[in-house]
Amino acid sequence: MEKKIPARLSRLSLLLKEEGLTRLAQSRVMVLGLGGVGSACAEALARGGVGYLILFDGDIIEESNINRQALAFSSTVGKAKTDVMRAMVKEINPECQVDAQQIFLTKENIKETLKSFPRPDYVIDCIDTISQKLEVAAFCQSEKIPLLSSMGAANKLDPAYLKFSKIENTSYCPMSKIIRLECRRRDIKGLEVLYSNEQPFKVQDPDGNTKAQTLGSMSYMPPIMGMMLAGKVIRRLAGIEDYKIW
Repeated sequence: MEKKIPARLSRLSLLLKEEGLTRLAQSRVMVLGLGGVGSACAEALARGGVGYLILFDGDIIEESNINRQALAFSSTVGKAKTDVMRAMVKEINPECQVDAQQIFLTKENIKETLKSFPRPDYVIDCIDTISQKLEVAAFCQSEKIPLLSSMGAANKLDPAYLKFSKIENTSYCPMSKIIRLECRRRDIKGLEVLYSNEQPFKVQDPDGNTKAQTLGSMSYMPPIMGMMLAGKVIRRLAGIEDYKIW
């Protein structure tokens, strides 16, 4: 007897069939960071039928997040991102198991923290701090866990320049340049990233020295990156796209 597909997954089933949906329902994905990239990524994973999400972010929602973050509304300002994202996922897919932790991941606690949770089938790094990104990459490489890492969306305007690549082949991305050099130093090889090779827009503020003063963000760029990361992982976990682990 054929298993009845829930109506919320009916359009997915046309493309993924029962086998693909089953594989996704049995998959565990860890999303690190729930900002503009990570919140859109987590939303797309939930809508895509992933059965278990492990979500990390230590921040609360601020008014300045509303222009780009899927969980940011006037009504959610001041709330923990993990609390809002957990509720959103449950609204989207009540069958999805969600472990959302309000934790700031630091280079000192990343290894211990990530190892304390069930081993994920995929890690998606949406953190915007370089030292933490490098620790995540080192951890996933040592544990042989598949990883996709988001590079910078700040001061980028055109999503047509977004592409997946090994970090060694990136260009015109300030964050990728630093990550590329540090990966070489730390013997991290084959890190797969999503980045933009568009020349960054130059913010005209010679006195600016903080993120809020120098790093602009379009409403669509971080969410598109999050959706692309989720799409890549969904295709792979569903068996549509082959992939190598490091």
